[in-house]
Amino acid sequence: VQLQASGGGLVQPGGSLRLSCAASGNIFSPNAMAWYRRAPGKQREYVAQIISTGRTNYADSVKGRFTISRDKSGNTVYLQMNNLKPEDTAVYYCNIFVMAVEYWGQGTQVTVSS
Repeated sequence: VQLQASGGGLVQPGGSLRLSCAASGNIFSPNAMAWYRRAPGKQREYVAQIISTGRTNYADSVKGRFTISRDKSGNTVYLQMNNLKPEDTAVYYCNIFVMAVEYWGQGTQVTVSS
C-alpha cells in the first residue's frame, strides 16, 4: 500500500486549505484512514479519522474547523481545514490501517502565518 499526500502550503490565519491523500495497492475493507500532524519541536498528534463505514472522529483541537471525508472509491481521503490558526502549523501525514497493518504517507507542510 502506498499513500501520496498533497495540498499543503502557506495560508494566513483564518484561511482554508484542503489536503488530499491517495491510497494505492491492496486497499481492502474494512479500513480506516486518518490524518496526523507534527508541529516543530512537538510529538506527532492525531487529527482526524474516517473508517470505511463513513464514521468520523476528530481531535478536540480541530472539531468544528476540520472535516475529513473520502471519495466514492474510498481510496482518497481529504482533510478540509477552515479557520486555520498559527498553532495548526505542522507537517501533516496521512495514514491507513488495513488488514492489521498501518501505512504512512510522506508529509505535506502546512504553514499558517501572516
